[in-house]
Amino acid sequence: MALTAHSTIGEWLNDDIGGDLIRGLLAQSGADPEQLTPVLGLPLQQLVAMSQGAMPQSVVDDLVRAANGGEIPTDTEDTGWTERITPARFAGKTVIVTGAASGIGRATAARIAREGGRVIASDIAADKLDALKDELSDADITVIAGDLTTQPAIDAVVAAAGDRIDGLANVAGINDDFSPAGETSDATWDRVIAINLTAPFKLMRAVLPLMEQAGRGAILNVSSEAGLRGNASGNAYTASKHGIIGVTRSAAVMYGPKGIRVNSVAPGGVATGIPMPPHMSEYGSARLAPFQQAIPSVATAEQLAASITFLLSDDAVNINGAVLTSDGGWSVQ
Repeated sequence: MALTAHSTIGEWLNDDIGGDLIRGLLAQSGADPEQLTPVLGLPLQQLVAMSQGAMPQSVVDDLVRAANGGEIPTDTEDTGWTERITPARFAGKTVIVTGAASGIGRATAARIAREGGRVIASDIAADKLDALKDELSDADITVIAGDLTTQPAIDAVVAAAGDRIDGLANVAGINDDFSPAGETSDATWDRVIAINLTAPFKLMRAVLPLMEQAGRGAILNVSSEAGLRGNASGNAYTASKHGIIGVTRSAAVMYGPKGIRVNSVAPGGVATGIPMPPHMSEYGSARLAPFQQAIPSVATAEQLAASITFLLSDDAVNINGAVLTSDGGWSVQ
């Protein structure tokens, strides 16, 4: 069977030619093949997204050519999980999605739009929002660029949605520098809490009156494996993600009787990843390394969007206050 960009990383490593090519590529960057263990089930193509710009598409194309005598074969193999759109699942619904310019937020916005929903896509990266809208030109997507740590940006998103808001997906988030409490600076703490906890809370506060008036609605707050344990990230990020679970559970209790469901998804490793700060805590990074190496698998943004859109949709009609661990089983280790 020919190796292609959609063959899994595990298949590449298990192939005599492909394995040598991958190990050679890793050797050039000083990386250890063992670091690929959590992503063995992902297609080779996913390395482009995982690299966050460090690996261009041309590298993957060159690997495929090298494994196939200079040719890129037609890719007809079954590559495992495939996103399957449910037509009209969000028809007639208006859903706000934050962090919609990239990663999980983009995948969520795209899926809702392709399933018939009207999407209010928010992010600070205006150019990437425009790219999303251009790519899905037949979909109903309104893009609102802005910094959701400011009240005017929140007001603009809610105003764009209009008088009806059926769903809110609070996806936008940033990571911290892996610093423990004794090292965490005010700047790191304030920014991470503002983006990961305060902004989602304020958006919830803004949309809840409209949902109450309608007698229904669904809110999804993205937490993290770091919202369930203390060894997945640094002090500020861990606090913010524990906090968003608390906000979710409180709102579920308060608004469940009013027809509003509030749930959370806790991702583990995700291939697109949140960009890391340029200066990481040396002690924190070393302390967390053994735990991060135990991640059983890494998901794609589209796989996370599948979990998120399920809880936002009417398919989750009887689910309220849940924290869905979409982490490949990391939380049970």
